[in-house]
Amino acid sequence: KRTPGVLFQCSRERSIGIMAKKKKKEKNVKLTEEERLLQMEQQSMRADEMRKRREEMMRQLLRDRLKTEADNCHLNNLKIVNQWRTIMREAKASELKNDLEILAQSFERDVDRKDAIVASLSRDLKEAEEQYQIALHSHLENMDQLMDMQRSQIRKIESEFEQELTDLRCEFDREREVMMRQHSEEKDTLLDVMYAMEQEFNDQEAEAKQEFHSLRDEVKNKNLEEKHALRIQLEGTVEELWRQFQNALNNYNASTEERKQQFETLKVKDQQSAKTIEQQMRKLQRLQDSVTHVKTKMANNVRDCDERNVALREEKDGIVAHFQELKSQMNRFREGEARRLTALTLASSEAERALRRLLDQAEKLIKLAEMNRKLETEEEKVTPFYESSVSAGEEHAAMAAAGIEPPTTSKLAQPNVPHSSAFSDDGVPVREHHALDQFWKRYNKVLLDKLALDKEKGALVEENETLRMVLKQYLDGISVSEQVINESNPLFVVNGRTNVRFAPPVGDPRTLAPTAVEALHVVNSQRMIDRN
Repeated sequence: KRTPGVLFQCSRERSIGIMAKKKKKEKNVKLTEEERLLQMEQQSMRADEMRKRREEMMRQLLRDRLKTEADNCHLNNLKIVNQWRTIMREAKASELKNDLEILAQSFERDVDRKDAIVASLSRDLKEAEEQYQIALHSHLENMDQLMDMQRSQIRKIESEFEQELTDLRCEFDREREVMMRQHSEEKDTLLDVMYAMEQEFNDQEAEAKQEFHSLRDEVKNKNLEEKHALRIQLEGTVEELWRQFQNALNNYNASTEERKQQFETLKVKDQQSAKTIEQQMRKLQRLQDSVTHVKTKMANNVRDCDERNVALREEKDGIVAHFQELKSQMNRFREGEARRLTALTLASSEAERALRRLLDQAEKLIKLAEMNRKLETEEEKVTPFYESSVSAGEEHAAMAAAGIEPPTTSKLAQPNVPHSSAFSDDGVPVREHHALDQFWKRYNKVLLDKLALDKEKGALVEENETLRMVLKQYLDGISVSEQVINESNPLFVVNGRTNVRFAPPVGDPRTLAPTAVEALHVVNSQRMIDRN
């Protein structure tokens, strides 16, 4: 498609070419060699100009196509982003609804636990208040006794202070009278000394002034006499030098008068010759400058035309190569975007399936947690997490013995140490593999209870088997048969011995203290084994 401006430019160039051909036909006069060269140069310049215009038109057409393609890409990107935004909003809304339901259930459980904690704390507060009242009463009695002792001590100290103050005042008055008397005596002595020194100073000052005036008059008279004699001598010397200078000037003017006139005449001729030479030099310089300028202009024109032609050819080749490269890049980009879109679709489908599996698993866990919540005891509701029987020092010592560096707060604060977004009760960040410690506590507690029950069940089964065997032996002892005689029989006694092997007495495992193993210790031991 051609724009109206391009069509107008093509028609104008076509009309210019037709007019040039008509002018050529009208010229019947034979051209000289210079005119023919000039005409060929003009034709080549017109051809170059037409080629430049066509190349400019092609560049403008390519720019328009690139701009249209960029606008289409921008519009498609906006449409894709808008569709994805709608899909993500719907997914986020459903996720937030599920989170709200889970949070509501968790909040109800926390409220129940907090109510139980508040009730226990209120009981503790009442007991503490009673203890506080008893301690306050005893404290007030002790304070009254201490205040009585303090008042008696203060009265005693005040009486001692008054006595010492009276003694100090008497002693101060006596010392003050002695010091005033000494001060008056020393003051009179100093006044007498000052008067004597002032009289002596006045006598010395009068003598010094008299001696200074006499010396000043003598020096002044001597300077005046020397100044008068020097003036008379200098005036005679100046008159003699002036007379010699006038005689020398008259002699010089008489001897150089003729040479002075010749110099003036030659000076006028020299000025006229210098003006003529300067005019001729200016003319030569102007002619030489014009010739140099014309030569330079011709060389510049030839060089510019050659350079312009070469640059235009290189620009054309570069534009064509750039167009081909952009076209190939655009094709590769489209193929890559299509592959990415396919991969993104497959990944989103896989992610959706994985999230659905996780959601089903979470719902199953929540249902199991609700069922377990109903079976929890009051103590488990108030304190769901038991306190560890292993101290921090023992845990660090065990980790150090296993060659594991124990975690510290300063190391967790470093940016290169990985940690989760969970925090302990002290506000310290928790390491990623310690974030589920509370969960593992409850899980291990349940696991240990299950193991204890399994162990108790095994003990009961073993006890039942033992009782059955004893009962069978008893029944076999009552009845007499060949099988009974051949087997172990408690009633068959030979030389005071029986062939029955009695089992040792079995104690009730429920009456024995169960062996308690810390779940955290089991988890840490398993981690150390895995790491080693």
